[in-house]
Amino acid sequence: QKILVAAKGIECGSGAFLNEVFATFVPENNLAFLSGPSFASEVMQGLPTAVVINSTNETLSKEFSTFFPSFIKTYTSKDVIGAEVCGAYKNVLAIASGICDGLKLGNNARASLIARGLVEMHRFGKYFGAHDETFLGLSGAGDLFLTASSTLSRNYRVGLFLAEGKKLDAILEALGEVAEGVFTSEAIHELSVKHQIYTPIAHEIALILQGKAPKQSVKDLLAD
Repeated sequence: QKILVAAKGIECGSGAFLNEVFATFVPENNLAFLSGPSFASEVMQGLPTAVVINSTNETLSKEFSTFFPSFIKTYTSKDVIGAEVCGAYKNVLAIASGICDGLKLGNNARASLIARGLVEMHRFGKYFGAHDETFLGLSGAGDLFLTASSTLSRNYRVGLFLAEGKKLDAILEALGEVAEGVFTSEAIHELSVKHQIYTPIAHEIALILQGKAPKQSVKDLLAD
């Protein structure tokens, strides 16, 4: 079986990345991972989109590239772990961005948050062997900018609701869809503590999801 994985996230409890989960069942050479800025609703409208197919098997990446319609431009990369980290981490940062906008902290604050979030995501990914260039491309900056700036993003909407003081259970029930960042924040926090990686934004999002007041997190981030 040759599989192109479109899921994002980190397994809670084990802290395993999806490529590690899939590798226990499928040979590495038969696995590829999709990344990049691509809201499903816009893809369904046939709007121009660019994505990255990541695999240690370059031949497989090129093979999967031929399956995409002409309005989707595909790139290939061998940096699987980089794509995995970006795809998971950007959802946590999207929650943070939603909180920022929900609290009406302004454009300066959101730009700073996203920029520092990219630095934080890079720091985390480098620990696990990701390549620098991945974070500046479609998988990193591209997907982060998209997810952290639009109400089409489920995770961004979670942040907006949290800023309004709504409870997480009620938010997820009203959302009716999976917001991966809610679960990923816990996994990133645990991995960061375990490996002593400095991830202040992800840390605060994990605390907010556990009940900390968002305004207090803002004060703590500014003082850190």
